[in-house]
Amino acid sequence: MIEGVVRRRPPEEGETYFMSMTDMMVGLLLIFIILLAYFALHLKSKTEELTGANRTRAEILNDLQRSLRQKGLQVEIDTKTGVLRLPDDVLFDKSRFDLSERGQVAVGKVAKAMVEVLPCFTASRLCKGERSPHLIDAVFVEGHTDSDAMYGEMNNYGLSVRRAESTFAMLQRAQPALQGFLNKPAGVPGAAPILGLSGYGPDRPIAAGTDEAAKTRNRRIDLRFLMTTPGSGLERDVLRKAN
Repeated sequence: MIEGVVRRRPPEEGETYFMSMTDMMVGLLLIFIILLAYFALHLKSKTEELTGANRTRAEILNDLQRSLRQKGLQVEIDTKTGVLRLPDDVLFDKSRFDLSERGQVAVGKVAKAMVEVLPCFTASRLCKGERSPHLIDAVFVEGHTDSDAMYGEMNNYGLSVRRAESTFAMLQRAQPALQGFLNKPAGVPGAAPILGLSGYGPDRPIAAGTDEAAKTRNRRIDLRFLMTTPGSGLERDVLRKAN
């Protein structure tokens, strides 16, 4: 008995075209899914780096506040914005930009706390333990005033800058080692001291209103901590050279 040969009907032209388009669409969908997964992982990694840097900054501020409390100086911190706040009445007499005797003592305590807490969060050679993967890029000494108009040669902006200058200079005079606290090791492109200064006059109040309580809150020196941008690929080199 001779078995019959079954012949398959070749696909017509339209069917071949449809199958090719389906295969192509499936391939594109797979590529899209792979790219989406890659970007999701990349975003998660960056988010974790940023969150880690923010956690480290909060740790620094809490350690500084704790150290200053032990030294008898009460300061305010804001871990969300990275600020350690010194009230104006602790540092300066009214309308003056030179530190009072009490202010010099207070800034000296701040400088000592910074030398104790910051070395392993910078490229300082004073770090004796494990250096943090999240380094400080800058600490700005910011001067702020209330909104009362000033008369004479100096306005509120000039006063805020001069007060920031006085505080900046006293920090380094009290603890010269602070001048060696760099955002990157010496010799690495972009290496610079972490300390800087700025003055904002009355433009950045933290208390609303014109009563004396609000004005007192707004007259202040802020130390604003900025962390290095994560994910630049430089952190490992910085840590390797710093250590």
